[in-house]
Amino acid sequence: MTSSSAGTKDRRLGKGLAALLGSSMDDEMAELGESGGERPASESAAAKAGVQSLTLPVDQIENNPFQPRREFNPDEIASLAESLKSHQQLQPILVRIVDGRYQLISGERRLRATIHAGLATIRAEVREADDRLVAELAIIENLQRKDLSPIEKALSFKRYIEEHKCKQDDLARRLSIDRSTIANLMRLLELPQGVIDLLQAGEITAGHARALLPIGDEQVQVVTAKKIIAEKISVRATETMVAEMLKTEEDQETGRKVVNATRQKRRQTSPHIESMQQEMRMVFGTKVEIKSSARGRGKITLHFSDAEEFERLRAMLTQESRPKLRVAG
Repeated sequence: MTSSSAGTKDRRLGKGLAALLGSSMDDEMAELGESGGERPASESAAAKAGVQSLTLPVDQIENNPFQPRREFNPDEIASLAESLKSHQQLQPILVRIVDGRYQLISGERRLRATIHAGLATIRAEVREADDRLVAELAIIENLQRKDLSPIEKALSFKRYIEEHKCKQDDLARRLSIDRSTIANLMRLLELPQGVIDLLQAGEITAGHARALLPIGDEQVQVVTAKKIIAEKISVRATETMVAEMLKTEEDQETGRKVVNATRQKRRQTSPHIESMQQEMRMVFGTKVEIKSSARGRGKITLHFSDAEEFERLRAMLTQESRPKLRVAG
């Protein structure tokens, strides 16, 4: 690892995480690559920091309790196991000592692959880290993996915030990531279990799921999600479909009836305002109305269905990192 790449990683992870990890943050699948060559960077980093390196029996290592990943690709584990048998272990796992036992910090795929390969021991580095730091590391490590589901990421954020009694801004600052990343993922947890299951199974994407958030009825959300799958509807088309559903619902709620073509024309919302309403619906996850006069004056109305949704909207509007929207003119 070059000094510039190490510096970049330090800025991304923060001093605590970077110091804990050294260079062991590299993807376990790097084990499938080259054998031989330079001494692994983690070894030199460990030597400089005086970190304890040792070989541990695999049955003496407890799982990481903060691991957000629930599923591990068996083909990847098998492939990594074959590599370990052929080329040995290039990167050590990270562990800490808790109540006299070794507990995994980082490298669960390497540990699983070692067990799969039938190997009795694994090379490890022992680091000092408290629960909060280990939880942050588990989140950062898995955020960089494309195969971790959006729901698993969202649940890891939720658990951290609840356990450490902090806000999304605090977590974003500690992990050096944008707060909107945390907010957008956690909003997916507001969806009904039927939609979450489809997202977890890869039947719909996170983009599809976010587009369903403005729909207030959980049953309608599930039915719409199944329609997306059956008709192979794109994310953009889903957003348009949801906007049309909300507009129809709005018309029914307010009892508006078009009497003739003239009145319909007077009442018709301009394409620009309609576009702004749609954008804000997607951002806030609820129905939004924009009224604007010819002089440019007007009002924006945000709808909420219960106290919990009100608190969510209030938090979004009062946070320092507010959603960036265009101003209707």
